Amino acid sequence: MNTHNEQKNAARKERQCYFCMNNISDVDYKDTNLLRRFLSSFAKIVPRKRSKVCMWHQRRLESAIKRARIMALVPFVQR
Repeated sequence: MNTHNEQKNAARKERQCYFCMNNISDVDYKDTNLLRRFLSSFAKIVPRKRSKVCMWHQRRLESAIKRARIMALVPFVQR
């Protein structure tokens, strides 16, 4: 039973936030190449579970994507 819990913990520790790993403190809405990395093929914001971004950076990422959409740097929908 302990081995199963240890495997779960090891799997959790493997995933690490892209922004935390690269020491990026703030997400800039003008950096469209970075923002597109966290958008799906239909220009939807990718969920945390798939993007492997921590909660703190996910919130900042979402607001940056929304700002970039308003400024027409990133599309609202992709056809």
